[in-house]
Amino acid sequence: MYNHTPTLTHSEQQEAAERIHDLMSKGISSGEAIMIVANEIREADMKRRQAAGEFPENEDEEDDDE
Repeated sequence: MYNHTPTLTHSEQQEAAERIHDLMSKGISSGEAIMIVANEIREADMKRRQAAGEFPENEDEEDDDE
């Protein structure tokens, strides 16, 4: 699904951990909280990379031959 894994700074890692703990304190399971935060990080990274012009906005065109 995702071939690119964003690299996080120490402070970004801490923010992610705090967000996970916050979600868990609201009753979300640890696995689901991790998944939510990971998806948020990937989406933010994708938007940043698109804005920087690293790739076209619609990468899904590669998968059309399935």
